[in-house]
Amino acid sequence: MANEPTVNPEKLFEQDPYLKMHEHEIRRRNTEFRGWIKRLNDLEGGLNEFTQGYKYYGLHIGQDNSIVAREWAPGAKEVYLTGDFNNWQWLATPYEKLPFGKWELKIPPNPDGSCVIKHLSEIKVIVRKQDGSLIDRLSPWAKYVVPPPKELGVNFQQRVWHPPAHEKYMFRHRKPNRPRALRIYECHVGIATEEYGVGTYRNFADNIIPRIAKLGYNTIQMMAIMEHAYYASFGYQITSFFAASSRYGTPDELKYMVDKAHEHGIFVLLDVVHSHASKNTQDGLNQFDGTNACYFHDGSRGEHTLWDSRLFNYSEYEVLRFLLSNLRWWRDEYNFDGYRFDGVTSMLYHSRGIGEGFSGDYNEYFGLNVDTEALIYLAIANYFLHEMDRNVITIAEDVSGMPTLCRPTEEGGVGFDYRLGMAIPDKWIQVLKTKSDEEWNIGNLVHTLTNRRWMENTVAYAESHDQALVGDKTIAFWLMDKEMYTHMSTVSDSSLIIDRGMALHKMIRLITHALGGEAYLNFMGNEFGHPEWLDFPRIGNNESYHYARRQWHLVDDQMLKYRFLNEFDRAMHHTEEKHHWLDCLPAYVSWKHEDDKVIAFERNNLLFLFNFHSSKSFTDYRIGVELAGKYRVVLSSDDAEFGGFNRIDKNVEHHTFPEGWAGRRNYMQLYLPCRTACVLAPQ
Repeated sequence: MANEPTVNPEKLFEQDPYLKMHEHEIRRRNTEFRGWIKRLNDLEGGLNEFTQGYKYYGLHIGQDNSIVAREWAPGAKEVYLTGDFNNWQWLATPYEKLPFGKWELKIPPNPDGSCVIKHLSEIKVIVRKQDGSLIDRLSPWAKYVVPPPKELGVNFQQRVWHPPAHEKYMFRHRKPNRPRALRIYECHVGIATEEYGVGTYRNFADNIIPRIAKLGYNTIQMMAIMEHAYYASFGYQITSFFAASSRYGTPDELKYMVDKAHEHGIFVLLDVVHSHASKNTQDGLNQFDGTNACYFHDGSRGEHTLWDSRLFNYSEYEVLRFLLSNLRWWRDEYNFDGYRFDGVTSMLYHSRGIGEGFSGDYNEYFGLNVDTEALIYLAIANYFLHEMDRNVITIAEDVSGMPTLCRPTEEGGVGFDYRLGMAIPDKWIQVLKTKSDEEWNIGNLVHTLTNRRWMENTVAYAESHDQALVGDKTIAFWLMDKEMYTHMSTVSDSSLIIDRGMALHKMIRLITHALGGEAYLNFMGNEFGHPEWLDFPRIGNNESYHYARRQWHLVDDQMLKYRFLNEFDRAMHHTEEKHHWLDCLPAYVSWKHEDDKVIAFERNNLLFLFNFHSSKSFTDYRIGVELAGKYRVVLSSDDAEFGGFNRIDKNVEHHTFPEGWAGRRNYMQLYLPCRTACVLAPQ
C-alpha cells in the first residue's frame, strides 16, 4: 500500500465519451487524490500505518498493565482523564500536550503489577476550554459505551473493554469469498426479535441468520451497529464511531454474530455513516475539544440543516485518520467483509443534495456544487480498502447518479463496487400510491428499472427500511392494507384484494431482481409481506416496542399466506443461484406492451415474462427470443406453493420458431395468465 496509485482515465472516456468534455476536472480530482496518497506516504508512513489510528489514540493497556491514553483536541487548553479509578477527581490525572493538537497520558501499573484501570471501569475525558471552563466528554475512540442506569440520567458511559485473555472471543470460521452476485438481506439486530424489547446479537446469530441462509441470501447488511445514543435514529445519528452498540450485547457477542454468519457462508456488510455525525456533545464527537470545529467544519459548512447534524472536515489530517481507521477497525476487530456507505449524495455536493433534482446534466456532477474534499476522501477510502483486501465490497447510497462513482480508482473513478438503485423503490411506491392497475405505464416502469450507468453496478431493491418507516407503508401494506388482518388465513374466505396483492408482490420483486441491477436487496421481513410500519419506542407512542420488532410467527404459521410469499422469495434466490442472472450484462428488453401490460426480456439466455394485466390472460402470445431451442419454465409466480393458481404448466417444453420477432431471431408462443410472472431457461 506504500506505492502511489497509477490513474489512467482513458477507459472512462471509452465507456462514456460524454465524460471527455469534463476531462480537465476528472484529471484535477485525480491529481488531488494522488497528492493525498503521496503526502500520507511521505509524512505518515503510508496508508497502512495511517489507517491504524485506533492503535495510537484512545486508551490502551499494555502487557505490563501500564496505560497509555491519547487524544486529538487541538482547541483544548488542558486535558484530563477521570473515572472510578481516581474517585472521579476531574483534575487529578492530566495529559501532556504534544505537537499538532495531540495529548498523551501514561499511567504505570500498581506496585503489585496490576492495572490501575480495570475491565469495565467507567472513564471520561475532561477538557479545559480556552476560556478556562471545564467540560466532560467521551473519547472519540471509545470502544464500548453503555446507556446509564435510569436514575443517573441519559448520558452514555464509556467503559474500558479489556477482558482477560481467556475470556476474549476467538473467531472460529474463515471469512467467505466475495459472492459471485450479491443477494443482500438488510438487517437491524434490535428489531429482529418478536419480543417487546431490543433484540440481541446472540438472538440474531442463533435464530435469524439460519433463516436468511435458508432463503438463499448470501450477504447481510447490518444497520445501526455503530453506537447511537438515540435508538429511534435507526443508527444514522452516530455518537461513538468505534463502539459496537451495547444495547444488543457486548463486543464479543457481536464477534460471535459475525462468526455465525461466516459459518453459514454469508458475507457481512457494515452500514457506515461517514456523511455526518450526531450533534450530541455529551455522548458524541461534537465540540469534543470545546470548539465548534475539531472533527467538523466550523460555521454553516459544518451543519446539515435537514438532519440537524455535524459535517466532517475531510481536508483535515486527523479527521481522515479517524475515518479511515474507523473503516479498518471494523474489519480488523470484528471481521466485517465490506461496507455500505450511507448518505453519499450528501457528501458529494455542497448543497447536500437538499432540493436537488439531478436531471442528469453532466455539469451538475463536475461543477462547483461538488464537494471535492468529500469525493476525494471516498476515493482514498475505496483505494485503501481494496488494496488491503481484494475481497472487500463497498456500496454507495447515492441518488444523484454521479458518473464514475462505481469505477475503480485506477481509472479515475471513486472506486465503489455498487451504488443503490434508489429510484426503483420510489417508483414502485409512487405507482401503487397514485395509479390504478389499468393506469400503470409499462414503458416508464421498464425505463426506471433499466436506467443506470453502463458498467457501474447497481443494487436493485423494491423497498428497503425507508419504505417501512412509520408514516409510510411497505409494498405489502400498499397492496393489501387492512385486509391483511382478516384474510391472510388459508381457511378464510378468498379475497380479491389479497389475491391481487400476493400476485403483484411476487411480480414486483422478481422484475426488480432480474431487471433492476447487478445485485438485489431486501429489508428484513419484507420478503414475506410483514404487515404494519416500523416505529421505534418514543414519547409519541408511549415508548412502545409494538412496531419495533419482527413478527416471525406470521411466516412460520402454516395456516397463514405469508409463508407463500416467503417461499417465493426463497425460490427466486435459489433460481438465481442456479441460473445466474445478476452478475452479467443488463437484460435485453424485447417487449413492453402498454395495452396488454406485458413485459418480456432476456438476461443470460433466460427469458423473463410478466403479464401485469388485471384481467386479461393470453393464449399463444408471441414472444421474441434470441437463442433457438427448447425452453422450460424454471420459476412461476403462479405455483400453488407460492399462493398462486397453478395456471402455468412447468412440465411443458416450449420450442422456438426460426422467424424474427420483436428484434429477436426466433419466437415462441406462450400462455400468459393475468398477474403472473415466469422464467424460462433453455434446456
